[in-house]
Amino acid sequence: MRSSTRNLDRLGASRLGRGAVVLDANLQSGREPKYYRVKRHLLELIDTMAPGSPVPTERVLTVELGTSRTTVRQALSELVGEGRLVRRQGSGTYVAEPKIRWPLQMTSFTEQAAAEGYTASTQLLDAVRERATDDIAAKLAIRPGEAAYCVERLRLVDDTPMAVETSYLSAARFPGLIKHLRKTSSLYRVLADVYGTEPVDADETIETAAASPREAELLNTDTGSPMLVLGRHSFDSDGQPIEWVHSWYRGDRYVFVARLSGQ
Repeated sequence: MRSSTRNLDRLGASRLGRGAVVLDANLQSGREPKYYRVKRHLLELIDTMAPGSPVPTERVLTVELGTSRTTVRQALSELVGEGRLVRRQGSGTYVAEPKIRWPLQMTSFTEQAAAEGYTASTQLLDAVRERATDDIAAKLAIRPGEAAYCVERLRLVDDTPMAVETSYLSAARFPGLIKHLRKTSSLYRVLADVYGTEPVDADETIETAAASPREAELLNTDTGSPMLVLGRHSFDSDGQPIEWVHSWYRGDRYVFVARLSGQ
């Protein structure tokens, strides 16, 4: 155990793999788990490398750090889950691209993407008319069992899947909505141009959840990967509900930004 700890402390004077990267070994002793010490070393290494650069293999890290492969694997897995590293099947582990900063605003997805310098696109996955459950009915201010639209879309930024969105709207308030959505991908544009309705405010929640097999497949990630789940309940200028939407984002790829004021 002591020999393994000394190896960790001496890593600042060693090189990992083929890269001539020297790590700072200014470590704190105490009850910090060994895998976390390895993780901190790797974070220092990542900060010196460009996105897309390969990191040393588990075998190399195990030898250089004088620790177990299980310890190294746990540190790497946490960094993958946090979006600092990315694994490529059959290739290795690489430094991830910087996370995309996504502002929380009352604008359309397309407008939001354009404002951040991205190109947005949308794939309509499904659009059906169904009976509203008690929960959906309460959010749309309709009676349980009344008709509601369920619209599922895949959002892409620069052709990369970003989010899976499921929206619910009142069928009585927006008759023929599905027909219009099949002609254009922008729900907010349809609501404004066809129905004269625009959301002016919303209640928004952010939760974490594990990706189901379906979300994982659509967003090119692993089942069980951490996801950020946004719930938005939007209202018009009269305070009437327009839409209830759930959006699933990859937790390792996005950072949400909200501007707060003291007003």
